[in-house]
Amino acid sequence: MATVAAASLAAACSFEYPDANPGERDEPDVVMENVEYVRVRSADIQARFTAELAERFESRGLMRLRNFSFEQFGNEGEVSAFGQAGGASVELDSMDIFMSGGVRLEVDSEGIAIETERLDWRDAPRTLTGGNDEEVRISREDGTSFVGIGFSAEARRRTWEFSGEAGGTYVHEDDEEAAD
Repeated sequence: MATVAAASLAAACSFEYPDANPGERDEPDVVMENVEYVRVRSADIQARFTAELAERFESRGLMRLRNFSFEQFGNEGEVSAFGQAGGASVELDSMDIFMSGGVRLEVDSEGIAIETERLDWRDAPRTLTGGNDEEVRISREDGTSFVGIGFSAEARRRTWEFSGEAGGTYVHEDDEEAAD
């Protein structure tokens, strides 16, 4: 069972109690500035994010974030991935995250960095997708670098692909040592 804890780093929080039907509201129920949000499962931190501004819409199960950064933690408590975006929307029930405004994601375990204007994370299937017409840049520590359209990745299978035009350089390091 997942436990979620949230802490505001600043005392800037407001609660509004509207007269209108909550499902029709465009105003957030809670507004927080300089927020740190921590997702905990079985006493282990799973993820942490910070945002300059967070707006929570209870009836929609949605949180909007401005100047968003995050860290995902591995089994040993080490940071396994981190990134940032100009903005993000988080569906609270599914934990799906839709990032935009310049996104950079780094996955340490794979030595890979992904940069684009928009990137969507679907938590249950563990997939990452870019916009159909958005250019996505992928680079690895070994010098591999690709740019393409129609990016998608499956975290469970550790695969990624482009459905549209793509190009770049793939570096293959031979594991065998050259004979002297």
